Amino acid sequence: MSVGGVKAIVHIFVESNMIEKVAKQVSRLEEVLDVYEVTGEFDLILLVQTNDIRGFREFLKNKILAVQGVKSAVTSIVLYTHKKGGEETGE
Repeated sequence: MSVGGVKAIVHIFVESNMIEKVAKQVSRLEEVLDVYEVTGEFDLILLVQTNDIRGFREFLKNKILAVQGVKSAVTSIVLYTHKKGGEETGE
């Protein structure tokens, strides 16, 4: 991953009986840094990183949305990190 890459948060809606299977499949993707099963409106939240926005688009279309059991995804591109791992970044 080069400096200046794209980091995004991906909220995924999953068919209810497939959460475990989808979580395991997306966990294997190299772009996926973290996978969280959550309560609320979404089923899974992923933190992902790609080299550029084109790479993110391809990742979303060809990997995430292609996983059986994924109904839809809502993404947020990270613009700036103010705090990470309990520490202010000072960036």
